[in-house]
Amino acid sequence: MRFYIMTLFPDMVMNGLGTSITGRAMEKDLLGVEAVNIRDYAFNKHNSVDDYPYGGGAGMLMQAEPVYQAYNAVKEKVGRSPRVVYLSPQGRTFHQEMAEELAREEELVLLCGHYEGIDERVLEEIVTDYVSIGDYVLTGGELPAMVIVDAVSRLVPGVLHNDVSAEFDSFQDNLLEYPQYSRPEVWHGKQVPPVLLSGHHANVEKWRREQSVIRTARNRPDLLEKADLDETEKELVRKVLGRDIY
Repeated sequence: MRFYIMTLFPDMVMNGLGTSITGRAMEKDLLGVEAVNIRDYAFNKHNSVDDYPYGGGAGMLMQAEPVYQAYNAVKEKVGRSPRVVYLSPQGRTFHQEMAEELAREEELVLLCGHYEGIDERVLEEIVTDYVSIGDYVLTGGELPAMVIVDAVSRLVPGVLHNDVSAEFDSFQDNLLEYPQYSRPEVWHGKQVPPVLLSGHHANVEKWRREQSVIRTARNRPDLLEKADLDETEKELVRKVLGRDIY
């Protein structure tokens, strides 16, 4: 899978994504990540890509033409019109199911706004998806773009050392991840749950599932509406919440 991040700050996204799991995946060519510098497509000697908005208002606005030319350069490279995600607080909130959907793309363009945003005309021309990572405002789309690349990359085969890891992460099956423990067996007087030391895999999986249900009920009960729970698990939720949510 290849990501093209259209940005005014290419070093920011490449330095961030060039480390840890995504960095190793890029080195192995399991992922392609390219920062497309929108300033390279400016049409003035100062490489300026912003101007005052019509109608007045605070701040500057990114102009349409440099963004459009940057997009055309990507389009020419991939040989077709790619899916373009504009990172904006006006978009749909990013979640795990969306990450799974985006992971099925061969190429994905992430458009990072800055200043007071981008001229609406080019957004209408090239953007296919508006996506937000939360109900707050950031100075630009670079951090949200990095979040999306990280989340989607985990679902690309071979990126994680253990390909089953993503299957059991939080939000899979609309349940939060169960508690995890490592050595030593006792730390600060706290014992690892005995079932995890038993070697009985069926009991371990049963305990982990129960803990995921309990943790979700306590911390994110809203997720349970989409979770596929059996009657025993529903009763467990009732005990945790003191009420029935179904």
